[in-house]
Amino acid sequence: MRRALIAGNWKMYKTTSEAVALASEIKKGAAGAPSDVLIAPPFTALAPVVSVLEGTSIAVAAQNMHFEKEGAFTGEVSAPMLKDLKVANVILGHSERRQYFAETDEGVARKTKAALDNEIMPISCVGETLAERESGKTMDVIGRQVNTILKALTIAESTRIVIAYEPVWAIGTGKVATPEQAQEVHAFIRQCIAKFHGAQVADALRILYGGSVKPDNVKGLMSQTDIDGALVGGASLKADSFLNLVHYDKQ
Repeated sequence: MRRALIAGNWKMYKTTSEAVALASEIKKGAAGAPSDVLIAPPFTALAPVVSVLEGTSIAVAAQNMHFEKEGAFTGEVSAPMLKDLKVANVILGHSERRQYFAETDEGVARKTKAALDNEIMPISCVGETLAERESGKTMDVIGRQVNTILKALTIAESTRIVIAYEPVWAIGTGKVATPEQAQEVHAFIRQCIAKFHGAQVADALRILYGGSVKPDNVKGLMSQTDIDGALVGGASLKADSFLNLVHYDKQ
């Protein structure tokens, strides 16, 4: 059985003091959750949040990472730097990184491989734009993005990643794919994984849905066969709404 994962991506929100306060509230309320819990504060708050959550089961992730270990890459952060902060997870290829910072399928694959090489669990994101969905290209786009990541990995490495499907048209728009729409793409992603690395890997790998997930729609999404959790944006910025997602079984 795949254990659910609810991951909060705080994006470019929260000062260090605000991040510590939010992490502390989540720490108090996450006990007894039916899911694994992960939060991704901004880089400036990583170390303090790790400290607050030390000794708990709540994981901390960075929101991005360079594929090189070090070098003349002004403004970038490497996997060894994250490990030094005891950050064991990283979100890669988020639609905003692809849209605003020109990240490519190949770059996301390279970062995914680098994270695994440094014993950091990647949450590698894929997703189509509204224009791509309306023109019937969803599966072509998702297949290309997923396969590019898988080509960079061995079978053993593929067992250590998480994939997040986040339709770009549902990110921060208030729109959300219906549970059936999301399930269709999640099932397709699992089929892609099975073709590359076998059914055993595909059946074990967690696939998250991201795209305006809120307490009032999480239960319907989580009831789908191939949806193993959520990558949450806006609803992760307040403890009450995020904890409602974490305890989705009570909604």
